[in-house]
Amino acid sequence: MTQDKQSQRVSVNEHDHQFLQLISCDSHAWLADEPINAGGKNLGPSPHELLLSSLGACTAMTLRFVAQNKGYALDDVTVNLQHTVHNDGRESIERVITLEGALSSEEREKLMAVANKCPVHKTLTGKLDIHTLQKTDR
Repeated sequence: MTQDKQSQRVSVNEHDHQFLQLISCDSHAWLADEPINAGGKNLGPSPHELLLSSLGACTAMTLRFVAQNKGYALDDVTVNLQHTVHNDGRESIERVITLEGALSSEEREKLMAVANKCPVHKTLTGKLDIHTLQKTDR
């Protein structure tokens, strides 16, 4: 695995030889699982829930960063997301952003425009290459 200047690493390991996965990075660890109706134990978010949470967290953090730097009176940000697989096979994510605070309509417009510039949004909608390699026995 190469490491560029903005490279980040995550490790995912089977925990129960079913769907429960232990995910870790440098300083955190958490679980992912499938819901019970999909054969999992529902002990953590599903992979799509993790994807949505990444986009939602990045969106909220980006909005907070911009609001702080511009001195906007942003009290709270809520981002609700839904992933949908359509009958024709297309997939979409609906993202609903709620901005609370004494913001002017111009400030709200600027913040909403910034939402699409969060790094995770740019990754998901930009040119993304995924290189899969196989590593044999440790």
